[in-house]
Amino acid sequence: MPATETVLDVEALLGGSKQEFEKLVRQESPRLFRVIVRMVGDDDEARSIMQETFLQAYQRLDTFRRESKLTTWLYAIGINQARAALRKAKRTSSLDDQDVERMQPTFTKGMFAGSVDAWSPLQMAELSERKRLVHDAIAKLPPDYKEVVIMRDIEQLSTDEVAEALKISNGAVRVRLHRARQTLRELLYSHIRE
Repeated sequence: MPATETVLDVEALLGGSKQEFEKLVRQESPRLFRVIVRMVGDDDEARSIMQETFLQAYQRLDTFRRESKLTTWLYAIGINQARAALRKAKRTSSLDDQDVERMQPTFTKGMFAGSVDAWSPLQMAELSERKRLVHDAIAKLPPDYKEVVIMRDIEQLSTDEVAEALKISNGAVRVRLHRARQTLRELLYSHIRE
């Protein structure tokens, strides 16, 4: 557990503690946002969906049955909200421009902050192109496959957590993940051959 993360008092949270709910929001917002933004492909829409997710979670705390982790329940709400937004907008694109920004070299006081050997324009361009190709390929996946890849491979949730959040069996998660990876491999291979 990161040093900045605090332990939630689930009993107090379920009892209606606003302080505990605020802790939940602070702790889970970054990860939930990443899942949602990768699904919908738009930062503003993802923020809106995330707000709606936390609002629904707060209003429905009494429906949490403790059959899964609280965070898994929260992700299930967020994923359902994102699915509804995608259906409404009839969009399936999901690109993350922030990844490209994170790849850019960092500077401190006008000087390159990393190892000079670690950064070359050619390497950065190649890395940027590879990341773009992977994100484009993920965007082309069917929604069922894309959700599993985002949650399992990108956000590194466990198979159990993905299964609970999507309300499918562990076997279904593994099958979808296998098929998604096969599809990604084919999409990327076809691009390399071009």
